[in-house]
Amino acid sequence: MNSSVPLADASVLACHECDLLQTAPAHAAHGVCCARCGCRLLPGPGYQPATSLALVVAGLLVFVLANVFPVVGLEAGGVRTATTLLGTAWQLSQQQMQPVALLVLLTGVLLPGLELLCLLYLLLPLSLGRAPRGFAAVMRLVRILHPWGMVEVFLLGVLVSLVKLAHMAAVHPGIGLWSFFALILLLAGSASRFDAGLLWERYQACRATR
Repeated sequence: MNSSVPLADASVLACHECDLLQTAPAHAAHGVCCARCGCRLLPGPGYQPATSLALVVAGLLVFVLANVFPVVGLEAGGVRTATTLLGTAWQLSQQQMQPVALLVLLTGVLLPGLELLCLLYLLLPLSLGRAPRGFAAVMRLVRILHPWGMVEVFLLGVLVSLVKLAHMAAVHPGIGLWSFFALILLLAGSASRFDAGLLWERYQACRATR
């Protein structure tokens, strides 16, 4: 093997898509991509972790709005009803549908909210130059929580239900519904900006300066 950099001193990256091990270049103007599948491994110099923090804070604010205000209102026969996502879970539990209510509560409220709080716990101290306690455990928790946050699946189910109910009652989209739309966009943006390698580097740098 011919290399100008000793293997022990080289920065080795593992692609999270195809598991290819490769040496990271010292300088990369447009980031680092996998040589096999082209997946982005490291961001370019223009990457700003503060953007991720802004997306998470905005996501938390929208998350609160989505769960405080009604998702949709239905009006039939002069009677109008409206409910929040938490109210929907409660009504399902009252109708002896506890497993469905628990599923709605976990995937639509608890797990997305917990993921946002974990990201805030990681990003806010690091942006202030401090190393958060339990960094590794929280990072693992974020990886576990992310696949189970299914806000977009819930919203798709709501839209399908609204289409079927449109001929039976007048449908009034609520602030909660629009907030869920915004939440999906913010969660997608936060996931695309999340870089575990960069956070680990920032964490190590903060620990070294303590």
